[in-house]
Amino acid sequence: MTTLALVDDDENIVASLKMFFEAEGYDVKTYHDGLSALSGLTETPPDLAILDVKMPKMDGMELLRRLRQNSELPVIFLTSKDEEIDEVIGFNIGADDFVRKPCSNRLLSERVKAVLRRSRTTEGQVEDGDQKPIVRGCLTLDPNRHACSWDGEPVRLTVTEFLILQSLAQRPGYVKSRDQLMDAAYDDQIYVDDRTIDSHIKRLRKKFREVDGEFDAIETLYGVGYRYNES
Repeated sequence: MTTLALVDDDENIVASLKMFFEAEGYDVKTYHDGLSALSGLTETPPDLAILDVKMPKMDGMELLRRLRQNSELPVIFLTSKDEEIDEVIGFNIGADDFVRKPCSNRLLSERVKAVLRRSRTTEGQVEDGDQKPIVRGCLTLDPNRHACSWDGEPVRLTVTEFLILQSLAQRPGYVKSRDQLMDAAYDDQIYVDDRTIDSHIKRLRKKFREVDGEFDAIETLYGVGYRYNES
């Protein structure tokens, strides 16, 4: 049974979503503040977490920052705020999707299914069978294990980051537009703008440069897109 975690200080929202998702066949864990959620999500990770942005003790952004130190758990932010900066920051620290409140339970359910589908695809849980690892110079990507390494050193990637890098590495030297990368990383149900892809590329570079300070395999072609240069 797929496990979801709901983290929101609004008890009415949590109760409503818990009832809905349990009826959909999910096992649902609930938390009402970021601090208790950090402990629970770390000790017994669910398959996906839905986080509110504004919460007591620890907000959703800080909770995700701390989770991302050791986990690539798929995360959807649920927020009532309209400031665009929330999405920019959220994607920069590794969120997989944003859903604005108020929204229908059915819409949220479709977004959950989309993120889970992408996550399971990178883990090799697809009917087409195992996918061969991609080896490009120092880079190794194993879609079956959602594993990435650079010159033998592991690099932890979120689902979205993995799919973007996989799309680039499949055809080194070829330019991929932001639209093509969005198609590779997101389902049709999820709309993101160009800056979201830029945020993910920025995070990818940062993670690889923590392993190799000279990393420059992802090249920006301004006004066109990105390409992977195999060294």
